[in-house]
This record gives sequence, C-alpha cells and structure tokens, in this order.
Amino acid sequence: MEGLKVLRSTQIIILGVCFVVATIASTLILSKGLLKIKKFSSEVVSVTGSAEKKIVSDCIVWKAYFSRQELELKAAYAKLQDDLKKVKAYLASKGIKDDELVVSQVNTEALYKKNEKGNDLNQVEGYRLSQGIEVKSFDVQKVEGVSRQSTELIEQDIQLISNSPEYFYTKLAELKIEMLANATEDAKKRAITMAQSTGNKIGAIRSAKMGTFQITPVNSYDVSWYGENDTSSYEKKVTAVVSASFAIE
Repeated sequence: MEGLKVLRSTQIIILGVCFVVATIASTLILSKGLLKIKKFSSEVVSVTGSAEKKIVSDCIVWKAYFSRQELELKAAYAKLQDDLKKVKAYLASKGIKDDELVVSQVNTEALYKKNEKGNDLNQVEGYRLSQGIEVKSFDVQKVEGVSRQSTELIEQDIQLISNSPEYFYTKLAELKIEMLANATEDAKKRAITMAQSTGNKIGAIRSAKMGTFQITPVNSYDVSWYGENDTSSYEKKVTAVVSASFAIE
C-alpha cells in the first residue's frame, strides 16, 4: 500500500515536471514567433518610385460658335440657319467629315431695353440666337489647321468665335498599366541601392500604393494632389508615382 502511494507521488511529480517543461517550451516558441512577426513588420525599407514618358495626342476636339442678332426672332433664326449651311460647307471643303461634326441646338436670348440705371425693362428690343459646332477627329493635324484658318468665315459675314483646340490621348488606360509597372521597378531599384549601402538585401514587396497621374505639357513641372490632365498641348508628358515597401533580409 505504501509502495502504491510512492508510485502515485512519483507520477504526479513527473507530470508536473512535464507540464513545466511544456509551458517553457511553448513560451519560447511563442516568443520566437512574436519576434519573427515583429521582424516581419518592422524591418522594411520604404521608397517612392516614378516613371515618365512623352506622348503625342491622337485625338483633337475643336469647338466654335456663331450668332445672329435681329429685331425679329424669325429673322434671326433664318440668318442663323443660313450661317450654319455656310459653316458646314466650309468645313466640308477643308476635309471635315459628317461623322466628325456635331451641331448643338440653337440658344435663344431675348434682349430687353434698359432704363437710365442699366436695369432691364419689360420691353423686348431684339433677339440673339447662337449655335455651336464641335469637331472631334483622330486626324489631329487636319483639324488643328482648320481651327487656325476658321477666321476666313468672318469674310462671309459670319460672327464666329473659335475656341482653342483640346488635345487628348485615347490609349491612356493601357499606358497607365505600363507606367505603374515602370514606377514599381524604379522603386525596387531604389530600395536595392539603399539596402546595399548598409550591407543588406531586399526581399519581397510588402506594400504598394499608386500615386496620382500627372499629364502635363512636355516642359511643365506643375503637379497637384488630385493629378493634372492637360488638354492644351499636342505633346504631353505623363508621370506616374508609386510608394512601395520591401522586406529587408
């Protein structure tokens, strides 16, 4: 009976020792794991990469307006319609196709007599009608030339107001993918240089954040937090920025 008690006591002691050993071992393993997690989260190098490319616009939009002012609404409309025929004939003679041309609706404005203080009176003294045209084409050079020559319509007694052409690049979506890849590669090269200066190597990329795209005239360095989108220049410069973090091995 006494031997049985000793055996049980011995088993309890052994179990206790095993429990202590297991607790210490699990604590060490957990601590090592936490250290690895801490190392994973803290030992990184953060850099900013950029890519730049010059592009040429492949689409142009040009807008112009013409108007007529007469005492009678009907007379103003008739002259405006005659002006539209002349404008369309002129554009056709310059090679503008029908599917490149959009004619806006007629805008009508009543003109009122004014008193000595410059305030409108309830008496109509005439009407001003205006209409706009928009030319959109992939033949940039052709439309650009027409926009410069369009003042020739003034010689036909047409009151024309011409806006400056707007230039666009229609393959921007594909270009963005290419630019982001180049900017990320630039970020990696910078990270490698920084790590090598301290005798380290970089590992996998931990995070990456795309910055805003800047589309500016070639010789411009204007940027904004929401991104630039220049439409005034035929030749443009596209800049992409990526902020990335890489692991340090």
